[in-house]
Amino acid sequence: MSKSSNNRLSRIAASSYLNTAPLIWSFLYGSRRNTVELITHKAPSRCAEMLRNGEVDAALVPVIEYQRIPSVVIVPDVCVGARDAVRSVVIASKQNNLKKIKRVALDDSSRTSVALVKIIFREFLGFEPEWQTSSPDLRSMLEHSDAALIIGDPAMKVPRDRLHVFDLATLWHDFTGLGFVFAMWMAATNQAEEIHAIDLRAVRDEGLAHLDEIAGRQEGQTGLSPAEVKDYLSKNIAFQMDEDMTRGLQLFFNLAQKHKLVDEVKALEFVTDLMV
Repeated sequence: MSKSSNNRLSRIAASSYLNTAPLIWSFLYGSRRNTVELITHKAPSRCAEMLRNGEVDAALVPVIEYQRIPSVVIVPDVCVGARDAVRSVVIASKQNNLKKIKRVALDDSSRTSVALVKIIFREFLGFEPEWQTSSPDLRSMLEHSDAALIIGDPAMKVPRDRLHVFDLATLWHDFTGLGFVFAMWMAATNQAEEIHAIDLRAVRDEGLAHLDEIAGRQEGQTGLSPAEVKDYLSKNIAFQMDEDMTRGLQLFFNLAQKHKLVDEVKALEFVTDLMV
């Protein structure tokens, strides 16, 4: 059982999107039940706010927020990322070519993906459309914009027979040759030892060993069959960092600074760096 420094259960936040399921399955149904206080919320941006405000000891946070939240460290090796197509972070558009897009509605539950889409347009496509922040409702987003950034489970429900869908991780890979990291576990610096003791890598591994059960539990919730859920979690989402994804993360941070989406680029500091 993981206790924080004031002798309570460690408080951890994560998005409830399908792509986090293997990272929290153990806390909900597996060997780590009742060992932490798990708080789930649909919006990854809300998890970042809870960590920033000290409401939780650790959270699965959009990676861009590492450069914005003071006094946090990263849990190494565990992530929500993609080596190529991610399927659940997309631009849905009435236009068949990104260069024709004039206004993009941005999903306000996202942080990393908003930064990524701005980098793709500014750095790789060489122009900037108008941006409009919106709640993640595709129909209303496209009433006033000709494209919409949609993340998470709703992105996989976009009607691909009626709209053109551009996968952001595929675009990133096409332009850079690298994988992309969307979110990582981060901990408050003063809780690093307690969070390290939870062993979030082992938590991930237990979840990945139960993909069939995860897929069965998700039936009817996402509009995907159990086979499609398992395929998405095993082929599209990467839960472990590799060299290309690490390089992709560093390039993303550098481009975010170049395009003034973050003030500075902090070096990556991990919970293990604080262990004595």
